[in-house]
Amino acid sequence: MNKDTSRIVEELKLSDDFNSFYKENFDYMATAPLSVLLDELLKKKNLKKTQVIKNSEMAETYAYQIFSGLRVPERNKLLCIAVGMQLNIEEIQGLLKAAGYPLLYVKKPFDSIILYGICNKLSVVEINDMLYDYGFDTIG
Repeated sequence: MNKDTSRIVEELKLSDDFNSFYKENFDYMATAPLSVLLDELLKKKNLKKTQVIKNSEMAETYAYQIFSGLRVPERNKLLCIAVGMQLNIEEIQGLLKAAGYPLLYVKKPFDSIILYGICNKLSVVEINDMLYDYGFDTIG
């Protein structure tokens, strides 16, 4: 059984004992390191790191450090990897959440460009061009 976040929050509000709450809900909490989640996505989508890194437009050494868990990328670099993996919106939101970053929010102009790029399967370069055209910093 899977609990959604709102149900867990309600249980937390009603809990008199954090220890009991924690034990009951630990399995629903995000605890896997980002590198493990990235590796799971690579396997699920049958992708090779080399191709993802190339598609991500990132320096190889830095990208391999992210995949190995030696570095935690900033939000924009994680978005580059996600675009390079051609993840869908839900998968990208899951990565952002796991890394502790704000989710993509369509009412933010920067994020709406990213979301448009994801929905239309644009490359990092194409998304960066759009960001630049609208006066925003690029993601890669």
